Amino acid sequence: MARPHVVIVGAGFGGLATAKALHRAPVDVTLVDRHNFHTFQPLLYQVATSGLASADVAYPVRGIVARQANLAFRQATVIGADLEGRIVHLHHDDHDVADLPFDHLVVAAGATANTFGIPGVDRHGFPLYNLADAVRLRNHVLERFEAAEARPALVDDGALTFVVVGGGPTGVEVAGALTELFHRVLRRDLPRLPVERARVVLVEMQDQLLAPFRAPSQRHALETLTERGVEVRLGAQVARVRADRVVLDDGEELAAHTLVWAAGVQANPLGRALGLATGRAGRIVVGADLQVPGRPGVWAIGDVAAIASGGRDGELLPQLAPVAIQSGRFVGAQIAAATTGRAPATSFRYRDKGTMATIGRSRAVAELPLGIRLWGLPAWLAWLGLHLVMLAGFRNRISVFANWAWNWLTYDRGPRLIFRSGPRRAG
Repeated sequence: MARPHVVIVGAGFGGLATAKALHRAPVDVTLVDRHNFHTFQPLLYQVATSGLASADVAYPVRGIVARQANLAFRQATVIGADLEGRIVHLHHDDHDVADLPFDHLVVAAGATANTFGIPGVDRHGFPLYNLADAVRLRNHVLERFEAAEARPALVDDGALTFVVVGGGPTGVEVAGALTELFHRVLRRDLPRLPVERARVVLVEMQDQLLAPFRAPSQRHALETLTERGVEVRLGAQVARVRADRVVLDDGEELAAHTLVWAAGVQANPLGRALGLATGRAGRIVVGADLQVPGRPGVWAIGDVAAIASGGRDGELLPQLAPVAIQSGRFVGAQIAAATTGRAPATSFRYRDKGTMATIGRSRAVAELPLGIRLWGLPAWLAWLGLHLVMLAGFRNRISVFANWAWNWLTYDRGPRLIFRSGPRRAG
């Protein structure tokens, strides 16, 4: 009798966690992803700001799962499914379409940027959600400085003004890293350019930064960014964007050639393509056990799933790596229980192990269980240690640690390289 076949769509944190949880289960697993590498998303902003190389935050999927005997990897894009017939339709780069049968289907496709329909953001904004986004933004930032040195009039036109939208962890991290790059590194690279005129403007619609954090951490983040030259606009929203202008909701017009969009994400549209019920921000509706209601054997985890927080207000769990990892492990255990005759758990319970955000060199905020709060250098060191441990691959850990140590000691950044491998982005 053939063993049950589990298809996992997405090799992010959740998909890999599910796969690893099934390593001893009597099942065959196929992990599907359109890329052949896993991306460590929490450090994408460092690729975008020349702190790390692309290879430092990506690791081959086959290398991660090489020792798991019951797992096969397939590089392909899922374009649909026959859920009644329990078949997933795959598309390969060579335009071939293949069918992949399943007994259990785990959708772990992650999320994409949510621009909320604001005019011009899709065309001119720079999201930061995958490796291609990070490289594209790095190229653009460095090109703006090269262009301004060649044509100094561009400085007055906003070539060195960088607007970051979103005061969550990603926005705060990008803003802090950009100002450090400009004033610590590019000032030396471009001595004839008035780099001191470079501006970083952080726009946040709420009246505080880092909404998930407590007030003291929010104040520390605001004070640190302000001290380092970031212009923070609280209670402001972007109304529309052009290639060289950003217009705020109060009518103010910023001359800026760069808008970094860190204001929110929405679920990968795969849920709708599969014909699954979706809710807010396109997240797949799941039950307490993370199974899709009315679709036995079909599960959704991580950013793509509408996982209830368990509170009375009906809030969903945030789209964060820890949620993806824990939900992936849970579903892996659920499938393993079903295939071995054990009783599965009735509901998923998320355990919040804390939240961290870095604000640039030697500064971060961290809120941990038991009421532990860290700010400044201690929080930054805790942030460094956690991210080194979470990185996939020993080589990546060594490379990232070496880069961080060099950056800290010398204020230098290595990968200040402009690569072009496709059409130029508008703006």
